[in-house]
This record gives sequence, structure tokens and C-alpha cells, in this order.
Amino acid sequence: MIRFLYSVLMWVMQPFVRAKLRRRAWAEPGYGEGIEERFGHYAETPGSVGLHAQANGFYVWVHAVSLGETRAAAALVAQLRLALPGMRLLLTHGTATGREQGRSLLQAGDAQVWQPWDTPGAVQRFLKRFQPRVGLLVETEIWPNMVAACARANMPLCVVNARLSEKSLRQARRLAWLSGPAYRGLRAVWAQTPEDARRLSALGARVLGVTGNFKFDATPDPAQLEQGRAWRQALARPVVVFASSREGEEALLLEKLKSLWALAPVEYAMAAIKNIASDVQWLIVPRHPQRFDAVAQLCAEQGFSVSRRSQWDGVPQEADIWVGDSLGEMALYYGLSEVALLGGSFAALGGQNLIEAAACGCPVVMGPHTFNFVQAAELAMGAGAAFELPDLGLAVEKVMALLRSKPELQAAGNAARDLSLAHRGSAARTAQAVKNMLSDARSP
Repeated sequence: MIRFLYSVLMWVMQPFVRAKLRRRAWAEPGYGEGIEERFGHYAETPGSVGLHAQANGFYVWVHAVSLGETRAAAALVAQLRLALPGMRLLLTHGTATGREQGRSLLQAGDAQVWQPWDTPGAVQRFLKRFQPRVGLLVETEIWPNMVAACARANMPLCVVNARLSEKSLRQARRLAWLSGPAYRGLRAVWAQTPEDARRLSALGARVLGVTGNFKFDATPDPAQLEQGRAWRQALARPVVVFASSREGEEALLLEKLKSLWALAPVEYAMAAIKNIASDVQWLIVPRHPQRFDAVAQLCAEQGFSVSRRSQWDGVPQEADIWVGDSLGEMALYYGLSEVALLGGSFAALGGQNLIEAAACGCPVVMGPHTFNFVQAAELAMGAGAAFELPDLGLAVEKVMALLRSKPELQAAGNAARDLSLAHRGSAARTAQAVKNMLSDARSP
């Protein structure tokens, strides 16, 4: 009865979802692509990827909702292709940035479509169309109707690289009448950490192991990393990147930069602001592309000159603040930077993935809100590759202290690289576990 009411609600919401997608498409055209796919309607068009009958092989469905999960899924997909010869990748997403990044993972015979909206009809059409042998949800995405439909079809639906914060556990318990059957209906869960495994088990999920975080297996783009380091060597001042910044955090950074010179006479205030840029080149990379314009405008309104990555003609252009308004170039930005401020950690948003920064040898200074990446943050701090401060103002001061202490900065960069290398192998372990599960299911 509960899931029936939930299904009715999801069905009623469909017109609003369509309207929201059309609105978002104005800022991010990717949201306007294939809208009907979200409701289980698939049109075969010339050149469409994978929308044809499976003459050979079988689909392995990987769902990576957004950009971060899609980047992490790259390592898993590579290992799945080794462990399961003949597989075809069925890749789904919920965001335009995830879908754009996911195109780089596709091979001939693969398919890429939107995640189906969680109505019984859309889910059934999705499963009937592709008939995947197994479904692998990356990290956190659990949808009640999808879980129930997969169970009816005897199609194993699993969560890989699974994580669950204490906050999410409390929320799931408040909705136990809906979340409980969904978690119990999963065929298998492989968790990132023992703490994640404990929390997932508390919701009734069948946790089969702790395989680590396969974001450690992601390899930074070598060309981007090399280009960033080459630019760094040619610059006269060190670069600090505010990576994956969120709304409100950029304003805090600009206020801090200006406050460092608050005692300057009014007539010299703007000149004083310019002085800080002579010591440090600040680079802001917003987490969400729809905010690129707003962040650049905010910097200009606060009196800083701005240069956007999209305007660079071969080399970075001189300005007080750079805005990284490109997708898929974090390796370039980390290679360019001496140290990174971690976005999402200075507001109560749970932080962003710092593993990519570590893989690029870029130490991290972060705020107190890292509940989405607790283990990674603790590992990085324990290794000396990351530093936690209670607010962004103190974090900026820590950044400045690191830049003044070259031995400490170099040690932190080395620790970041060592941390990344020490925790690899999760993707291979997960792929092998999936292979074993499928083999056991097909054994007499």
C-alpha cells in the first residue's frame, strides 16, 4: 500500500519533472536531450549509441548519477570489461554533467540513456528494453520501484562503492516504511568502509563486503596534468584553487581576501586588494556549471579583475582571479595549483571528493563539513595530505602559511601522491565480486 501511494505521487509529478527539465535546459542544454528516455520511451535514431538489439553479449548496467560518480565509475567499467568478456555497458545518469562525462566510457555496442523516473511503467519499459544481466548503482542511488521491479525480474540489483552518512541513515530511518523494503530488496552491497557497511546493514541491506573506494583507482588525465604543471612552472606566483566551490562559499573567500587589507585607507583599498593577487593567483572552479557566469560576475562586482578558462588562448590570461568554467579539467586545475581549498566543506554541505586532488599531488585545506567523504578526509589528514580548519577565513590563512613554508608544502604534496597509490585496487575487487556473484547465480 505504501509503495502504491509513492508510485501515485511519482506518476503525478511527471509533468512537473518535464517542466523542470525544460527550464534547466536553458542554462544547461544537456538537460533537453532525450527527455522521454527518463520516462522509459526510447527512439532508435541513426547514430544513437547502443539502441539496437543485442546480437552479441549482454548488458551490465552501471548507474552513475552525476559527474563525480561517473568519473569514479570509469575505473570500475575498465575492470568489468576485463572480468566479464562480452559485456556491453548500459550507462545511466541523472545529471547533464554526468551524461557528458559518461560518453568517454562508451564503446561500440554500449548504450547510454537517462535514469528512468521511478514510476512502475517507466522502470518496466527500461528493464524490458535493455534486459541487463546485473545492475550496479554507484554509491547512493536507491529507488523503491526500481528495486522492486528488478527483484520481480530476478535481475540482481546491487550498490557498489556504497556509502551512507549518519545524516542519511537518520533520514532513511524516518522513512523506514519506504526505504526499508528498498534496501532489503537489493541483491548485494559492497561498501567503501566498515562504517558505511554498519550503517547500510542497519537498514537491512545485504552487505557482502568492504571493497574500499574506487575513486582512488581513477587516474588523472596525464595530458591535463602535464599542461597544468607546465603552466605552473611558467608563472611568477603560486596558484591556489578553490575546487568545486558551492553557492555562498565564493563570497566568503572574496570577503576574506578583502578583509586582509581592511585597515588600508579607503583611497588605497582597491590597490590593496590588487596586492594580494601579486602574492597568490586565486582560481575558483564552481561545482555546478550553471553558476559559472554568476561567480565571474560576483568577483567583478567585488572589484577583482577576472579571467575565465574558456577565454584563455593557449595560456592563462593575467587577472586577479581566474574562474575555471570548463568541465572535465580538474586534473589541469590541480596540476596548475600548489594547494587546494575544498568546496562544499565550508558550508554544511558534506564536502567534495578530495581523492582526485591527492592523485594529482595537490594537498587540500578543508572546512569542518566533510560528512560525505569521512574516510577519505580522515585518511588524508592522517597522512598529512590535508588540513581541516573550522572556517574559510582560517583556511585561507593556513593556505598562506603553507605557501610560505616550502618544505611543509612539498611534504604535503608527496603525502597526497602516496595516499592515492596506497589505496588503489577497489575497482578490481568490486568487479571480481560481481563476476563471482553472477557465476554463483548461474551455477546449477
